[in-house]
Amino acid sequence: MSEAGEGWSDSRIAEALDTSVANIERTRRQLVEEGFEAVLTRKYNPNSARPRIFDGAAEAELIALTCGPAPAGYARWTLSLLEEKVVELNIVEKASDNTIGRTLKKTFSSRISSRNG
Repeated sequence: MSEAGEGWSDSRIAEALDTSVANIERTRRQLVEEGFEAVLTRKYNPNSARPRIFDGAAEAELIALTCGPAPAGYARWTLSLLEEKVVELNIVEKASDNTIGRTLKKTFSSRISSRNG
């Protein structure tokens, strides 16, 4: 126990952050070995399949757009309507409806799990 009190178990942290216990263990090891800044910095991996299309700012704009009113003649936003609009508004250069769907799923599923946690 530390001065701050009893800490959370790895499984409790993993559940709260909607991640795996192995990820918590890797992060803790990196914190000890490389320091706090290393944990907060996203590493560039040249072997990644693709670079991210939506950075934090573009993702925020996509979410704001999605939460706003749908275009005239539509009851709600569709992925293909969003695909066209993010390019039209120069939020991103190009994006597929699949990319938009994955981005929104990641965002909204993490919000839902954090509300239920």
